[in-house]
Amino acid sequence: MITFLTVIHLLVCILLMVSILLQSSKGGGLAGMFGGGGAAMGMFGGRGAASFLSKVTMWLGISFAVTSMTIAILRSRQAGPPKSVIEEVREQSPADILPGAASPGEEIIPGAEGSENTGENQQ
Repeated sequence: MITFLTVIHLLVCILLMVSILLQSSKGGGLAGMFGGGGAAMGMFGGRGAASFLSKVTMWLGISFAVTSMTIAILRSRQAGPPKSVIEEVREQSPADILPGAASPGEEIIPGAEGSENTGENQQ
């Protein structure tokens, strides 16, 4: 189910990018919105029916948000209760964290197998 939703989410992302890039600029972006009355009135004023691309962009944005939240909720339920980083480190053995480290209760004996000191160079 999560894989299916992830594929749908990816398709919605691609279509959303395409629909945004196909739209024409309204002139100036943020500068046009805050500077001067003409551009601001065009953005917030009485505008006619929205174009096809703006409607498509709106619905793709809504479906992007819905699929994002759905995937996040399903993943959180699948993972179980959240753990802190300290709890995760405590569950790992020292050999997982640092290769060659001793496990709890294990002694490190110089010259034992796996160490570089083989006794040949000792005097």
